[in-house]
Amino acid sequence: MLLGIHLTLLIGPTVAVPAPAPLTEALQSVRISAGDDGPSGFQITFQTGRGGPLGVVDYPLLGNPLLRPFNRVILIATFNATPRVLLDGIITDHQFAPGDEPGQATMTITGEDVSVMMDREEKSAEHPAQDETIIALKIIAAYATFGLIPRVIPPLAPDPPIPIERVPVQQGTDLAYLRQMARRHGYVFYVTPGPAPFSNTAYWGPPVRVGLPQPALSVNLEGATNVEKIDFRFNALGPTTVAGRVQDRNLNEALPVQTFASLRPPLASQPAWLVHAADIRDTQLREPGLTVTQAFARAQGLTDAASDAVEAVGELDAVRYNGVLAAGALVGLRGVGYSYDGFWYVKRVVHTIKKESYKQQFTLTREGVGSTTPVVLP
Repeated sequence: MLLGIHLTLLIGPTVAVPAPAPLTEALQSVRISAGDDGPSGFQITFQTGRGGPLGVVDYPLLGNPLLRPFNRVILIATFNATPRVLLDGIITDHQFAPGDEPGQATMTITGEDVSVMMDREEKSAEHPAQDETIIALKIIAAYATFGLIPRVIPPLAPDPPIPIERVPVQQGTDLAYLRQMARRHGYVFYVTPGPAPFSNTAYWGPPVRVGLPQPALSVNLEGATNVEKIDFRFNALGPTTVAGRVQDRNLNEALPVQTFASLRPPLASQPAWLVHAADIRDTQLREPGLTVTQAFARAQGLTDAASDAVEAVGELDAVRYNGVLAAGALVGLRGVGYSYDGFWYVKRVVHTIKKESYKQQFTLTREGVGSTTPVVLP
């Protein structure tokens, strides 16, 4: 499709297979949105006409069984012989625009990643004697037919329920319940495609702020530049601490609960919660019926989730970047200056692919300004 980049489209009702040549030739554009705050979505647009014997009755593409709702779609980008799964999703609807001139009609299929199949049935279910880690593993395992590989990180303060005291009860879909449990600890839940086709990683845990970063985003570095534009925003009202009192149901006493700082690994040398500690917004914990351990875990989760005060929004050229920037991981940034260079967490990436270009719009976050490292990996 582009020099050094090849796209492979797999599509089908139960097992996705390579799309036939007429379908791949009609492919006009692809848009994929991936992040840690919700399901990944996609739109694939095909250009169509009414040529051939079938065109007498209708546009042939409209009757193509491969494009029906609930078919599976897998898209693979190969950069210099290295394949990368961009999308593994389910078609949920399609739009058709006849166009003003012959051959200018378009059909767009829209859908979400395979986690959409976890959001189709509301349930009332009990999970006796199972903590949130076990519940998350059990729910994810029920969708093994979609290639889900669980990656579940236990909370810092596990709270296994004693059946004679309480039983965790699910009211809602599996996807909604997984996210509800994640929010209690400042965690996230999302599904990423790959690493191999027909497999997906279901991640339930804190935002990934450790490990080997992705290839660096480079700004104003002449031939090494791969970022076309980038803007930064510092939100001083974002960081939050939590205070309150909880009536511990086991001790039958009112005990204080207070958080002071995020416990996430720092990415900035001057975190806002530290530099502006005297001005940070303090919120009240209002969740009755908790033990003091549960209350501290909920309060710390709220503080961790609100810790990222700085956001960077930009766009890169995938050809110059020579790869795919993945959401839910670290990346290095260089060429901007000490305040904004260093490591960042990739919160969201939007891929826009056309025959003549491949752009990636990205959103990065961290807790403050100032790099924690003198250099980043190129």
